[in-house]
Amino acid sequence: MRTLDFQDHRRELGKNAYVYPVVSRRSKGLSIGVNLNPDKVCNFDCPYCQVDRTVSPAVTEVRLEQLEAELRALLGLAVSREFWDTAPFDTTSHALRRINDVAFAGDGEPTSSKHFEAAVVLAGELLAEHGLAHVKPVVLTNATLFHRPAVARGLEAIDRYRGEIWAKLDAGTEPWFHLVDGTSFPFQRILDNLRDAARVRPIVVQAMWHRWDGQAPAEAELDAWAARLADVLDAGGRLKLVQVYSVARRPASDRVQHLDHHALEAIADRVRTLNIPVEVFDGREV
Repeated sequence: MRTLDFQDHRRELGKNAYVYPVVSRRSKGLSIGVNLNPDKVCNFDCPYCQVDRTVSPAVTEVRLEQLEAELRALLGLAVSREFWDTAPFDTTSHALRRINDVAFAGDGEPTSSKHFEAAVVLAGELLAEHGLAHVKPVVLTNATLFHRPAVARGLEAIDRYRGEIWAKLDAGTEPWFHLVDGTSFPFQRILDNLRDAARVRPIVVQAMWHRWDGQAPAEAELDAWAARLADVLDAGGRLKLVQVYSVARRPASDRVQHLDHHALEAIADRVRTLNIPVEVFDGREV
């Protein structure tokens, strides 16, 4: 029988609109996803994105009452262990049968949702209610909106529930940033927001590296990226971890190809010279 693995991110649990559990290679187990962008609108258009935007969304608005009901039900299943008897999750390897986090990710930039702060608070309260205070809320974000007061309040809520910010930094220079993240946002905004967030609490940096039209990223680009990490440290920011990874599933653009483990380890070596913890996920492990 085929078991769920890191390349399988099916979001199957009844008829849920917002809450979905997936096996996550970076969480090393099950991550309970909360999709605050069911309309599939995102302020980035990354060519490596695995959200299928050719299919119209079934849900376009977030209803907090339904989100609460879905999350409450799933946490109840997790506490009772009934979750592991629910298809297709009954095929999950026993080594991965642990709930690691509640992750605000989904089909767009979660901090762009007007419900971001309220949803974080809701998740924190439900985790405590179910005796899962050790399970942390996590936001996977492109860091474009940290400067907005409402988003800052949501990040503060993440802090209150001992959660983590996992922020994207896929580039060291402006041209590569616009190419691989598909956005017209100024790169400096991302860098400033990362710096400011890291001054408040330690953050996790996510770095997606891949081949573009068969070519690996230039050494100069990788050096510039490492220098951006050093800039955060020099400005008094704290980096808890850097995750270096490549594509694991079919990307939006066929110009994007997988970067092998050896190349990713060479990138990670740049992080190690800065004395920052680093993990490598090459997208092939199961």
